[in-house]
Amino acid sequence: MPSDTNTLLKDTVRELARGLHEDTIANRRQLHADPELSFAEHRTAAFVARQLKTLNIPFVQSGGTGIAGLLHGGMPGRDRVIALRADMDALPIREMNDVPYKSANDGVMHACGHDAHTASLLTTAAILSRMKERFGGTVKFIFQPGEEKIPGGASLMIRDGVLEDPHPDCILGQHVMPELPAGMVGFRSGSYMASSDELYLTVSGKGGHAASPHLNTDPVLIACHLVTALQQIVSRQANPLMPSVLSFGRFIAEGATNVIPDEVHIAGTFRTLDEQWRSDAHLKMKKMALTLAESMGGRCSFEIRKGYPVLINEEKLNAGTRKHAEDYLGSERVTDLDIWMAAEDFAAYAQLLPGCFYRLGTGNEKRGITSGVHTPTFDIDEQALETGPGLMAYLALKTLGN
Repeated sequence: MPSDTNTLLKDTVRELARGLHEDTIANRRQLHADPELSFAEHRTAAFVARQLKTLNIPFVQSGGTGIAGLLHGGMPGRDRVIALRADMDALPIREMNDVPYKSANDGVMHACGHDAHTASLLTTAAILSRMKERFGGTVKFIFQPGEEKIPGGASLMIRDGVLEDPHPDCILGQHVMPELPAGMVGFRSGSYMASSDELYLTVSGKGGHAASPHLNTDPVLIACHLVTALQQIVSRQANPLMPSVLSFGRFIAEGATNVIPDEVHIAGTFRTLDEQWRSDAHLKMKKMALTLAESMGGRCSFEIRKGYPVLINEEKLNAGTRKHAEDYLGSERVTDLDIWMAAEDFAAYAQLLPGCFYRLGTGNEKRGITSGVHTPTFDIDEQALETGPGLMAYLALKTLGN
């Protein structure tokens, strides 16, 4: 009997996801055409609010432009609470796709799939609202702003109490993955995504005529040595078994062919999968930068803007959700993930309660949908918009114990 009941549950969720697929696509395309940058998701939040009102799901505003909805199941005897999270912000990228739903906001693009995340979670909410008399427990829907910019919208929503009244027992998050074909999902237990810190260095010297370097203290030369020397923190002081990344993407020396400037500005990122090494590396980088600059006659100010922590998928929750995903999709459509040195502020939730952050395949090589996230040609195979909402609804129901 229990297996018959579970088959009926799966069939119901699948049928609802299929029936709502066109609506999910329409929602995603509307969001894609009107992207908004981090912490400015006013129209997006209003769109989400209208959808939740239509579903009769009560909600509150949180974290500025964030929305948190709450749905109580109608079956008594179960008091578990699960949170489901989607992010809503876009990136400062000019879209290069020639599609009907191309971004209408020049220089702003949903190049990381947050439009798909939001549309998918709205459909998950629609599925669960249609089934609310058939399950017990509570589902909290978190539509989060500002994932792409520190301090991250997760921290702001947590500050505003999104994890209280009621407090979730666990939280699930879903993120597109163009490297996986649409219809597949990926899971990884334990440490999955890196911490991420922004580094800002100003190297000061004494500028002057480039033909008289002996009369100057060249900050360009000092900065070049610094960029090279700091790589030793990763290559010689980090445990080689612990992934670390140190990259500099901005180097500004506003001199000229015959002018040595007074200052050089450098910016970069440091990422790792170990919080203790993260703290140790901060101290080592600062000490090396200040000492090296001073030894060459200059000065260096070094600011570290601490970003997101390491994202850890709680092992028991991850194992359970993966098992449920195999049950819903078939084991052949569920795969293992490698670590990813990108960062995600879903980690802020996972620091406070068990979390599972999994990946939704959105690629389609035959159709040429292969561009990576954060690129101007990123797009998704919209067939994933049937898989994603249905799977998350099923995971929520099973995790709640239904």
